[in-house]
Order: sequence, then C-alpha cells, then structure tokens
Amino acid sequence: MMDDQVTGVHERLAAHPALRPVAFGEGRRFRLWDLAALAEGALGECLDPDSLTVSSEKRWRLRLGSDGRDSGREHGHADDMRRRYWIRSPDGRGGGRPLGTVAVDTCPTGTGALRVSSLYVHPVARRQGLASAALDLVHDACRAEGLHGFRLETHWTWQPTVRYYLGRRLWVTSWKHALGFARLSYLPRYEVRETAADEVTFLVADGEGELVPLLVAGSGGGRLRLKETEWYGRMTEEGGAVGVYVRATLALHLAVRGRPLVRGKEEWARAHWSCDIGEPEGLAYRIGAFERVARESGWRVESPYGGLSLV
Repeated sequence: MMDDQVTGVHERLAAHPALRPVAFGEGRRFRLWDLAALAEGALGECLDPDSLTVSSEKRWRLRLGSDGRDSGREHGHADDMRRRYWIRSPDGRGGGRPLGTVAVDTCPTGTGALRVSSLYVHPVARRQGLASAALDLVHDACRAEGLHGFRLETHWTWQPTVRYYLGRRLWVTSWKHALGFARLSYLPRYEVRETAADEVTFLVADGEGELVPLLVAGSGGGRLRLKETEWYGRMTEEGGAVGVYVRATLALHLAVRGRPLVRGKEEWARAHWSCDIGEPEGLAYRIGAFERVARESGWRVESPYGGLSLV
C-alpha cells in the first residue's frame, strides 16, 4: 500500500493536464509503447507503437531476446509497484491523445525518492520538452509531499538517453547494473565546463547559490589527470552525498566525451572496488562489462570510445 506522501504525489500527477493515468484495458497499449522504447534504445530502430500487430510484436520481442511476459520495458517492474501515465500536451494540442509514457513507483526508496521508469516520447512529438516537463512534474510533486525527488536508470549503450539525462544535469548515483541518475533536493545544481586548455571543470552551487569548482579533469599520454580544488576538500570534510557522487558524475561526463577514465596502473588495479559507484576507473570497468553484455544480447553498441580499450 502507498503511504500518505506517495499517495499525495500520485494524486498531484493524476490531476495535472499533461498526464493521464493509464485506464483499465490500456495495459497492452502501454506495453507496446514500452516495446518501442526498448527497440529504439537497444537496436536504434524507431517504431510506431500503435501500428504494431500481434505478429510484429512477437518478432520484435524475439529479436530483443524477450520472454514475452515482462518484456518491452526498459526495466522489468511489477505494475502493482508503480503507476503508469500517458504524457499529453498540456495546452490541449493533439486532442489529448497520448504522446508519451512515464511510470512512477508506489513505494519510496530508502533515500526518500521515487523511482521513475518507462519515460518515452513518440518520435513525432519530440523537441517539445514533453519528457523534461514530465520529469519536472514528478520532481515538483515529490517535493510538495516532502520527498527528496526521483531516481531513474538507463543503459550505457543507449547513448542518446544517457546524454539527455546528463544534459538535464541529473546526478550519477550508481553504475552497478545500469547507469543510475537522480534529481534530489540535497544534491545541488551543477555545471560542467570545458576550457581552452582542454580541461573539464565540475562546478556545484554553494550555500549561496554561487558556482564553485570542485574537480578539474585533464589528460595526457592517454591517461586521466584529476585535480581536486580547495572547495572539494571542504565539501568532503563536511561529508554528505555530494562528496560521494561528484566524482561519479564527472566520470560519466568524461566518458560520453570519449575522454580517459584511468589515471594509472595502481588506480586501475583497484577499479573493481568502485564497480557500484565511486572512482572513474570503476566506471571504465563497468563500461567494458556493459558493452560486452550488450553485444552478447545482439544490441547495438555505439561507444564514444569506438571499440578502443579504456585501459
């Protein structure tokens, strides 16, 4: 059963004109839209979900390695543990017909956040900010009910999706089984800036809202050079989640740019220590595993590293 906070979140979402709860009898249609999202992410194939027939659905599920029971979703997740919504145009354009999908959990995580899944916008309705608006709605509803925000996951090999979430400045909070992202009240606004010196600087907002640099990443000889600033020292001394996630978030920003993630042999020898979250070498270690599993599954792999070794 949902607690009062989560109930309040879903009441707010259901009441907003940009969303409509999936009605009884619409489950299969929602699953077909999930299937279209999976086909595009895994194989780079754009489908019209409402044009899928029973036979074409079966062919796509077989091609994607699906068992036909809980497939087509970005992540298998029981429906009684989440509420599903159609994304609609908030200004009424399109006659209220579905333009996308999103699902939100009915139980918060241990960090006081709700998990988002099935985020997808139909190809004909993109470039209108619908996905961003849906994420903002979830975040605002969570905050209004006293929760910290939301978490979501995607696959490393789904590069457009990864870049989209980084472009929205979501924090990277895990890479254990997939890439975990979050927008949480206790994680401040951040920016990533590239300089003329070919360095990448990670900045976060301090207590007064001013952006201060924490880490500066450069490269030389095919290796990562990572410099910590005075501000980074202060923040890690104070503790808190920023000190945990800042290195991981910068690491993924470097990875999508195809930049080195390994500082040296000693750091690489300890990479497995960060196979859940942590140092850049841990992400390099996981990327190798992510791409290997994707190839074995027959998924498309378009890596910023072009098949080159990350080590």
